Amino acid sequence: MKITAATRALTALAQETRLGIVRLLVKVGPDGLVAGQIAQRLKLAPATSSFHLSQLTQAGLIQPTREGRSIRYAPVLPAINELMAFLGETLSGGPTQKSAARSMARSATKASVKKAAAKKVAPRKKAVRG
Repeated sequence: MKITAATRALTALAQETRLGIVRLLVKVGPDGLVAGQIAQRLKLAPATSSFHLSQLTQAGLIQPTREGRSIRYAPVLPAINELMAFLGETLSGGPTQKSAARSMARSATKASVKKAAAKKVAPRKKAVRG
């Protein structure tokens, strides 16, 4: 999945109502639901659900199909699965626990060196022998 498509999908899902719609449609399955059923189940005003359904359609996460006077919305499962795979690959590329621990140890060492350097060390006085 390209990062632009992933960003568009994640932006669409970063809203509570839209996330709820996608969760509902995934739970219902590939047949989806008619717009009125979605609004009713999520207790949304028709205009509100229409706006959110449009946003999710533009993001490629749901697919509308006209059925007479109604529109049925179904989840685009391949796109949702691709987004989940993209997130899994992207997020698993982070540091391992060992490398994170080493990085933290290096940071602590650098901090202590900087702290010591910040302190002015008074020059030693030479002992006078006489």
